[in-house]
Amino acid sequence: MQTHREALTPDTLGLLKSVAQSGSFAAAARELGLVPSAVTYRVRQVEDALDVLLFDRSSRQAKLTAAGAELLRSGEHLLQEIDAVAHRVKRVATGWESQLTIAVDTALSFGTVMELADAFYQLAPTTRLRLREESLSGTLDAMLAGHADLALGVIVEPGNTPGVHSRVLGDVQFVYCVAPHHPLAAAKEPLHDDQLRTCRQVAVADSTDHGTGITRGILAGQDVLTVPTMRAKLDAQLRGMGGGFLPEPMARPYVETGRLVLKKVERQNRHVRLHYAWCAPSGGGGRAQQWWLKQLESQATRTALLERHRMT
Repeated sequence: MQTHREALTPDTLGLLKSVAQSGSFAAAARELGLVPSAVTYRVRQVEDALDVLLFDRSSRQAKLTAAGAELLRSGEHLLQEIDAVAHRVKRVATGWESQLTIAVDTALSFGTVMELADAFYQLAPTTRLRLREESLSGTLDAMLAGHADLALGVIVEPGNTPGVHSRVLGDVQFVYCVAPHHPLAAAKEPLHDDQLRTCRQVAVADSTDHGTGITRGILAGQDVLTVPTMRAKLDAQLRGMGGGFLPEPMARPYVETGRLVLKKVERQNRHVRLHYAWCAPSGGGGRAQQWWLKQLESQATRTALLERHRMT
């Protein structure tokens, strides 16, 4: 007797589907160019291998049992996956990676990343894209740990890690902001640390899986609201839930409309140089990675990633 792996072939699943759609073994046999006994035999082989009844034969029509209906539903997914695997293999043979994963720091314009992804798909590549949001040292760590092929918005250079390359994305100034109804909004400037310490700080959590990660702008003894992304930090500060440093391009439209108030502080506003980094296997990256790196050579693209934030 056949095992279930031997019995469940793409041809057999097609035969079962034909029987179900035509409503009889004889009609399926005519459609497939087989004798009815051959169709009956092959269906019986699958039923024996699975130890289930796939068709109710009590009436003149061959009706699927619940088990048979589930097999066809699942079998359809299997056939689609077989087709997908074949396509992915062809992609690899043509130089396109089967998947490209990009880690994007939450301080960047995710809308710009989506525009790039849309332009990438216009090429009709056979590469699956996977975008993941990271923060602080987690952006680089995602790539170094093998979870991403390209990292955008890296705050520290990857150093001399073999197979890893980096380029400067650009500089970002971080400015201290509060909502108009926040207690510090009307305070005399510049704000000193003792004043900041009395108010809650909104901070983005480092997404690294290693250690405690990086913390920025938090004073000893200060109450902290920790959020997962820079956009969540912006939202919290717009609500007056705390103060904190935001990328100036992200804060700018809210400052211009009066939804945020810029405050000078005694400590200097931070300037951060961001990089993009990628893994380059021996023999070079695939066509998908090369396309993204080509886009990043454009100053306009790099500027958009740093500055083109949309209001919420």
